[in-house]
Amino acid sequence: MTEKTFEENLAALENIVSRLEKGDVPLEEAIEQFEAGTKLSKELQKTLQTAEQSLAKIVADDGTTTDFKAEA
Repeated sequence: MTEKTFEENLAALENIVSRLEKGDVPLEEAIEQFEAGTKLSKELQKTLQTAEQSLAKIVADDGTTTDFKAEA
């Protein structure tokens, strides 16, 4: 099983939110969808945090990295 991309997970979460907002989902299914949406949200947040950490590094000419610190 291949892992879904960030975009695929985001689209799935948006679909869940849309269905729940309509309010025509049976209660049992709504609970399942809510749980799935919560799991997707956590996965998306983790992916974004990992990307942010990667982007917050500066690569020097010699290939070493240092954490980026914004100037005040």
